[in-house]
Amino acid sequence: MNRRFLVTFTRRAALLLLVVCLGCSAQSASPEVSRRIEQQVRTYYTIPARVKVILGKTKPSEFPNYDALTITFDGGEKKQTYDFLLAKDGKTLLRMTKLDLSKDPLAEVMKKIDVKGRPTRGNSAAKVVAINYDDFECPFCSRMHQTLFPELLKEYGDRVVFIYKDFPLAEIHPWATHAAVNANCLAAQNQDAYWAFADYIHANQKDVNSEKSHDLQFAALDRMATEQGQKHNLDVPKLQACIKAQQDDIVKASVHEGEGLGVEATPTMFINGEKVDGALPVGELRDVLDRALVQAGETAPVHPAAAANETQPASK
Repeated sequence: MNRRFLVTFTRRAALLLLVVCLGCSAQSASPEVSRRIEQQVRTYYTIPARVKVILGKTKPSEFPNYDALTITFDGGEKKQTYDFLLAKDGKTLLRMTKLDLSKDPLAEVMKKIDVKGRPTRGNSAAKVVAINYDDFECPFCSRMHQTLFPELLKEYGDRVVFIYKDFPLAEIHPWATHAAVNANCLAAQNQDAYWAFADYIHANQKDVNSEKSHDLQFAALDRMATEQGQKHNLDVPKLQACIKAQQDDIVKASVHEGEGLGVEATPTMFINGEKVDGALPVGELRDVLDRALVQAGETAPVHPAAAANETQPASK
C-alpha cells in the first residue's frame, strides 16, 4: 500500500496548487500551520494514516514571494522527500517539478547501470542497449525471455545488444538467487554457456519446480549448470567450486542497483534508458526498440508482418 501511494503521489504531483489558510514563520511552520499543511496534503493524495508526513524548515527559494519547503513521506520501508514552494503570505502551497533540460534523462539512467563483464547477445557495438532485470524463477520472465530469444534477436541482432542483470525476488522465488549465482559462475568463464543456461532454465522452469524440496531444487540447478559447463568445455572443477561457494555479491549488487532505478517487479527492461515494465507483447516491444533506434539515428528493421503485407497482391 505504501509503495502504491508513493507511485500515485509522483504521478499526480507534476504541478499542484493548494490554497490553504495558514501563516508561517521565516524558518519553520508553527504547529497549527503544520497541521493545516498535513491535513491538506493527506486529503489530496489520500495518504494512509500509517505514513508519516514530516515538514522541513522553510528556506529562501529562487522564486520571488515563495520560500522552499520540503515534505517527507515516511512509510517505514520507504521514504520519499519532495520539494514544495510556500508563499510568503502563507496562503498558497505549490508543488512543482523542475526539469533540467540540459540533461538527457534516459542517458542519466543508463549511467547508473553497471554492465561491465555482463554477457551480451546481439551486436556488442550497437547504439541501442536493452538491459533486462531478470528472475530465473519468474514465469513472466520466462515469457519475456522466449519473446526476446530468438524472435527479437533475429530481427534486431545487428542493431541492438541485449544484456541481463540479476533481480531475483527471493521472498517469493526461493531458488531464483541460486540460479542467478550458477549463471554468473558460467559467465565468468564463457558467455555462451551463460546464455545456454538462461535459455534452458527459462524454457524448463517446471523441471526445477517439480523437485520436492529446496535442496533438491538447488541440486537440480547445480546439475544443469555443470552440464552446460561440460558442453562448452569449461574448467569444470573451477565451475563446481564456484557453484558450491554460492557467493551472491554480484547478485545483491544488481538487486540494489535495480531498486535504485525503481525496479519493483520482473521482468523490467531499460532500452536506452526507457523503462519497460512486464512481459509486453512483441508488438509493443518492437515499438520501444524502433523508437530507440530512430532516436539513435539508426533504421528500424522491417518486421515479419510488414514484410508479409508488402508481398501480398493488391486487392481488386
